[in-house]
Amino acid sequence: MKTVKLLFGFLISATLLTSCVVDEVIITDNNPQPISLNQLLNTYELWYVDVNATQGFGEVPFMQVAFTLSFRNGTLFANNNLVGLGSQGNGFGIDIGTYNTFNMQLDVNHDLDGYDSFDVFQIDNNTIELYNPFTDTSYFLDGYQRSNFDYDFVFYDNIHYFLQEYEAWEKTYTSNFGALNDFDNENYLQFLAGGNDSEFRSSQDVNISNPNTIFWDYTGVYSVNNISGDLYEKTLTLDYDFFSNEFFNLSVINDGTIELFHAVSGTVYEFKGLGYIEFLRTENAQGRMVQEETKLKKRKQKTVKKDNPRENTRSI
Repeated sequence: MKTVKLLFGFLISATLLTSCVVDEVIITDNNPQPISLNQLLNTYELWYVDVNATQGFGEVPFMQVAFTLSFRNGTLFANNNLVGLGSQGNGFGIDIGTYNTFNMQLDVNHDLDGYDSFDVFQIDNNTIELYNPFTDTSYFLDGYQRSNFDYDFVFYDNIHYFLQEYEAWEKTYTSNFGALNDFDNENYLQFLAGGNDSEFRSSQDVNISNPNTIFWDYTGVYSVNNISGDLYEKTLTLDYDFFSNEFFNLSVINDGTIELFHAVSGTVYEFKGLGYIEFLRTENAQGRMVQEETKLKKRKQKTVKKDNPRENTRSI
């Protein structure tokens, strides 16, 4: 029986936070009285980065990693990982830098990437556009409170990134029913960053405690797809080079364990994550920092990229 991953652990009222004094004022339906940009950013506890709405051909590294951003008293927080989503940092994620506002300009000092700046445009009552004049790219953020943000949906809608958040997955259980098949011999899996269709590796090694010492016997391409009408279960296809595909139903037991049901043989496997990769992109936070571009998890835009109609009027 599948165990549904529970991510909500609290209900909390929204609070209005302030970090600096600005001149520009904004009027919204929820806030009929004029408010500053900083107050607008703090009207919502979480801003979901809708990466598929991005306009322009450039990228801002920390924006491509984050699922959510939070602006709290001059400190910028982000949920960069799906492991711990909804619980890490009380739902805000991790501290990734500082920010300041002036009129409708947002300046960010990221702990690793350094200074960046955005022109902010209010699109509607809970949507803002962050226009980066250096890359001519606009990111669109939707505002939520932690109490009404669907952490579960974000987790399962991006589950292919979850597979990439461990250095390797170790087989810890094989059911005693099901026909014998070649996959019985595979004891470790690794899912490399690159989006929904990416490279995977598998190994027949046994009893390896350090993921860096695993010998990878096979490589191929994997894909994760939806099952109609079921948010919490996916399909996983492992396309081995020179071999036939292996097809599974993929379920998440918890933040560190997945279940694979082998459709052809009827065998159930469980894999445990080894070597958690925390995508901090900071120099001073705890955990393993990932800087190499080949290893950096990056959210990929599924929609077709197009020119940004926003005109840059700022002198850079």
